[in-house]
Amino acid sequence: MATLESAVLNGKLAGSLRGQVLLPGADRYEQARGVFNAMIDRRPAVIFRCASAGDVVEGVGFARAHGLPITVKGGGHGVAGRAVCDDGVMLDLSAMRRVVVDPVE
Repeated sequence: MATLESAVLNGKLAGSLRGQVLLPGADRYEQARGVFNAMIDRRPAVIFRCASAGDVVEGVGFARAHGLPITVKGGGHGVAGRAVCDDGVMLDLSAMRRVVVDPVE
């Protein structure tokens, strides 16, 4: 865990994001990891509260670099709780409210 914390806290990662990066113990971590089904009590190693597609790219890259599983949280209403994992990266997309499609690409 110390490696993850240092990777986030040294400013390389957090400074490049529009959204937030939350580690266990952070003010908003407990709220961010929660899902609709209160029986799900999983604790990600890091939560990316994405505000842009670039944040998603950074989160996926971070997970790959550290060999961590990734889960994706949209509204957090999935009964099975697959939006959150233990000891991995949770990409929280709940703040992203629109999609733009470029038909040329």
